[in-house]
Amino acid sequence: MVNPRVVSLLPSATESLCAIGGGHLLVGRSHECDFPPSVRGLPVLTSQTIRETEPAAIDARVREELAAGRSLYRVDEALLRSLKPDVILTQDLCAVCSIDLATVRGMAEALNPKPAIVSLNPTTFEDVLDDLLTVGGAVGREGEAVQVVAALRERVFAASEFVNAFEDGPNVVFLEWTDPLFVGGHWTPQLIERAGGRHPLNAPVARAEAGAAAGPQMAERIAGKSVRVAPEIVEAINPDAIVIAPCGMNLEETRRCAGRLVGQPWFAGTRAAQTRRIALVDGNQMFNRPGPRLVDAFEFLVGWLNARPEVIPADFPWEPIQFASVQV
Repeated sequence: MVNPRVVSLLPSATESLCAIGGGHLLVGRSHECDFPPSVRGLPVLTSQTIRETEPAAIDARVREELAAGRSLYRVDEALLRSLKPDVILTQDLCAVCSIDLATVRGMAEALNPKPAIVSLNPTTFEDVLDDLLTVGGAVGREGEAVQVVAALRERVFAASEFVNAFEDGPNVVFLEWTDPLFVGGHWTPQLIERAGGRHPLNAPVARAEAGAAAGPQMAERIAGKSVRVAPEIVEAINPDAIVIAPCGMNLEETRRCAGRLVGQPWFAGTRAAQTRRIALVDGNQMFNRPGPRLVDAFEFLVGWLNARPEVIPADFPWEPIQFASVQV
């Protein structure tokens, strides 16, 4: 198919398509697709049903809606029909993160001609890279995708040179939600481990029959989905470093979330808080989007955990916590 018309309902898919030079194929996007900036002028097909802004209230509403079998997102079906897509990029990994696959399939059935549906459901870092090849294959840019994946791998290998594989790295707690506490899963513990840290609250483990899965075989070490943990568990782990990157929240919102943690005794007593080794990251853009910028996130982890700031991308959206400036 020459120059297929593509609709992306997934921010990471949009980033992957643009990374392989297919941005000009996009005719519509989700409300969350905001990178690269060139896509922001495209028609927006989705909106969210949740209006709450506080982490605890968001969590409660999400649980309520999912328990009732209701979607957290709306889709403008009339607009979708008018765009006449040949390909729809979507996902079925997380009903909280994006429109669910069943809804997309139902809408596609009503279109004539019916578009191809490409569902991306990565659970590992290697899956994320493979998704670039999948997107490339779906839009006729296989060669470009191969080149981009090769370049991303080269960046990973280059950053890995700064990691001492013979040292026990710091214990890291990665918080992708703050009320209640959730620690990161899937690719995030993998990236932490490969960057020289340990993520004991959701540690990667070797696949069956993979041995230790060390060195070049670290792709065989995988982690489960994000996990809810009690504050007492984090306190008992006494992490050396904490990354706070709430899913879907920008850096300003992350500061507010961190401010509510600072005054809690369990948090203030951790080694990470005592040594001020706490990083705030824009979770809306980084880590929680399984796209090509996970390589930026890996470079950040390598630079931050190994005291090599030159490895951190200059435009990476993060800051060290400033205890005196947060409002408790």
